[in-house]
Amino acid sequence: MSVSEEEWARDRAWFGQDGAPAPGPLAGQFADLTRTLLDVTPTVGGVLKLVVGAAVAIIPDADLVSVTLRDTDGRFHTPVETDPVALELDRLQYEHGEGPCVESARPDGPAVGWSQDVGHDPRWPSFGPAAAGHGYHSVLATALLPDARPPRQSGALNIYSRTPGAFDSQAIDTALLLATHASLALAHTEALASAELEAEHLRRAIDSRDVIGQAKGILMQRRGITADEAFDVLRRTSQDLNVKLADLARTLATRHTEIDVPVSGGEG
Repeated sequence: MSVSEEEWARDRAWFGQDGAPAPGPLAGQFADLTRTLLDVTPTVGGVLKLVVGAAVAIIPDADLVSVTLRDTDGRFHTPVETDPVALELDRLQYEHGEGPCVESARPDGPAVGWSQDVGHDPRWPSFGPAAAGHGYHSVLATALLPDARPPRQSGALNIYSRTPGAFDSQAIDTALLLATHASLALAHTEALASAELEAEHLRRAIDSRDVIGQAKGILMQRRGITADEAFDVLRRTSQDLNVKLADLARTLATRHTEIDVPVSGGEG
């Protein structure tokens, strides 16, 4: 269903007010984005693609949108962008070490960085004229903080416009809300990924323990030795053959009719 410009303008204005009017299409967009980010995007890339798409749809005059992420070693990169030109504009900031996105992407940087006429902005004497040379005159960046734990990762949501004076206070408020959604979703996604990784490690540990138990049982039955003695045989053999103990045990458990662990040391 299409939404009129008047409805969008009224809905954008509602975000900065204390009253409680019925939420309109903009609030609905954020509600849908929140549900989608937290429910059906299992990857960091999926989260970021949704956020840049929402920024283009929601923020007036947003011609290009990208995301900057800052690695823990201080290097910047752009994992998602709506157009290759956004990647080039980001790269100019990384190369010159100046611009709103690199400033907002630093852990101690400002929550918001923007310019209504970047080509004549004295703060960025190299990046500003280069961006204007590409035809983009307004730029807005809001900080992303996906990880509050050290070593702290950080980033920025970057929005470029061909229109001078494009981004007003409403656009800044909306961009901040989008950045907050993105930060929460990234933290949620990373937490899920960490939990899945830990679960996989636990599963592998249990599998290894089980297969070692099977191999010990085979040796105990074949040689009439105790569980501790069987484990010592496996351990020494893995060292002698330079093979992981779990891999050796798995081979013995699955091919025990074909092979046997050699007798080592003083065993008879």
